[in-house]
Amino acid sequence: MTSTVSRAYHILAFIWYTFVMKSLAAKDGEELPPGIFAYGGPWKYLTFLNLVVQFIFFGLAALNDLQPGDQSESTLNKCKDFLFTVFVVPVGMFVVLLFWTIFAYDRELIYPATIDTFFHPWMNHAMHTLVLPFLLGEVLVQPHVYPQTKHALAALGVVGFAYLFWILWVYLSVGLWVYPLLGHFSTSCLVGFFFLNMSMVTLFYLLGKRLNSLVWRKDMNKVATKTK
Repeated sequence: MTSTVSRAYHILAFIWYTFVMKSLAAKDGEELPPGIFAYGGPWKYLTFLNLVVQFIFFGLAALNDLQPGDQSESTLNKCKDFLFTVFVVPVGMFVVLLFWTIFAYDRELIYPATIDTFFHPWMNHAMHTLVLPFLLGEVLVQPHVYPQTKHALAALGVVGFAYLFWILWVYLSVGLWVYPLLGHFSTSCLVGFFFLNMSMVTLFYLLGKRLNSLVWRKDMNKVATKTK
């Protein structure tokens, strides 16, 4: 059964992401600052794609909470769990930690100072900071069923290569890298960097699975005992 806490949390998170997405949509049509180019719109940025995934997840979670009875076996709940475990957690962690690591080293490599005139600091944190506490909060308020690891990693791999193809397409189309950092790499370094990124996302998936197990171990043991 859905708890009152998780239901309230999902509604709060969905409202927040709705507000963030609406704020980003309001920027459409404004003059772009140096460091952002028009081709591909916001869809070329992993940060934006991650926000869309977070928005969809919490929307599905809030909708699932409205279903009467036990939602654990519903198709909607299974889709919600798959989205959260395979994409929301690993991609969300990856976006936050990689962004701030590179930003701390040299922000011009990933988020040039000129962008501050376009995005207010609160929006930067909405896109690159608050994602992490929101997904960790979800880990704490509700358990999630993880798919078989091989299936999850296969899905992550497909999506990862699709995004890689997309940013390469953007570069070949306009001669500009989505992220300035990529322009400093040789071809071999690019391959190594993308491999490192996929390895990090894989580790974050496994970390999310471990956190879910640690937080909800007692509940899972109770369910397992009742089904024997």
